[in-house]
Amino acid sequence: MASADFDLFIIGAGSGGVRAARLAAQRGVKVAVAEDAALGGTCVNLGCIPKKLYSFAAHYADAFEEAHGFGWNLAPPVLDWAVLKRNRAVEISRLNDVYDRLLGNAGVTLIDGRARLAGPNAVTLNGQTYRADKILVATGGWPTAPEVPGGELAISSNQVFDLPEFPRRLVVVGGGYIACEFASIFQGLGAKVTQLYRSQQILRGFDDDVRAFLADEMRKKGIDLRTHVHVERIARLEDGTGLCVTLRDGTRIEADSVLYATGRHPNTAGLGLEEAGVALSPTGAVVVDEHYQSNVPSLYAIGDVIDKVKLTPVALAEAMAVVDRLYGDGARHVDYALIPTAVFTNPSIGTVGHSEAHARTLGPVRVYRSEFKALRHTLSGSTERTLMKLVVDDATDRVVGLHMVGAEAGEIVQGFAVAMKAGATKSVFDATLGIHPTAAEEFVTMREPVVA
Repeated sequence: MASADFDLFIIGAGSGGVRAARLAAQRGVKVAVAEDAALGGTCVNLGCIPKKLYSFAAHYADAFEEAHGFGWNLAPPVLDWAVLKRNRAVEISRLNDVYDRLLGNAGVTLIDGRARLAGPNAVTLNGQTYRADKILVATGGWPTAPEVPGGELAISSNQVFDLPEFPRRLVVVGGGYIACEFASIFQGLGAKVTQLYRSQQILRGFDDDVRAFLADEMRKKGIDLRTHVHVERIARLEDGTGLCVTLRDGTRIEADSVLYATGRHPNTAGLGLEEAGVALSPTGAVVVDEHYQSNVPSLYAIGDVIDKVKLTPVALAEAMAVVDRLYGDGARHVDYALIPTAVFTNPSIGTVGHSEAHARTLGPVRVYRSEFKALRHTLSGSTERTLMKLVVDDATDRVVGLHMVGAEAGEIVQGFAVAMKAGATKSVFDATLGIHPTAAEEFVTMREPVVA
């Protein structure tokens, strides 16, 4: 397009958008990025990074208590919520600046504002229209609002990091990884946490043993986790001291804050996609093919705004695949098999590959399972236990599922994910010597399968 202002116009400067912009610009492509919020998207500002920082903070209370078993005499710790918020904000601001420099150094034009499509090759922004040969939508997701009376009184994960006062009584509604993570975080920080979930068990889609084991551990930590419950309404207490959550069975729970974490939806509202003829799914996601191209040939989409795997590393991989497709040899593609992930609960989850239930739908499997008290807790006084599990395909001996609930599960599982991606078999695991004494060695010492 000879009259285009840019070769590539990207809507959204989150992880995927920034990666695509940098890589394309480094290949000589004229790129613009539009963003109406802080650079880095959900992950940097309202997701992965601040959540992990708060998770670190939450673990200190346990660590201080456990130190007594190792001979340390400490005064009871006191959380300064304002200091935690301030220090987190400083770090996030630093990362925002890093993203700004990365884009600037790559020669990307950054435009502040909410972009809207004005056709297959045009975007309007701040009263100006820009034409582009290709447009990439990378606007991520947004928390789904509660559809109950008084739902406007609840907060989402977007607001939870900056509450003016620390919520001594917190109700968390939801059973997905975001709900479980924040329930664990605020319990660790000192809140009395009640978690409400309408289904039978938390973490739908994860391995059943992992789900049940974590639920038990969360309850042991002091979280009042209730399943098969439905919120009827939320209201302010008459004395103005907080909120009241009323359940369908008439139970009333008082809280300082109510966090709704019942899902996220693609952030496509107001982008002009439908008016431009772009096909959207019933959830509002941009419908794309295997090359992330929509039904409008000039428009592509990646990340949480499409109906694939909603993880930051996946968005980064999709960004690289799109840029390679448009401005390279097109050889790069995203393999959605064996994607490792972690849930930063207390204790944490690390998992890669199939759950046992899903693996059994594909063919005969062997299952290896180990549950134990980590060496640290033989002196700490904690009752926390660790779960490790392997799912092995009988026909090939390949390890097709690896799951852990325990300290540093994400750090441990990342390395095993490499082995599984390379096709490691159970025989290879058995032939690998463990590092002793570690929890991770359990993955290479399990010998007897669980009898089904």
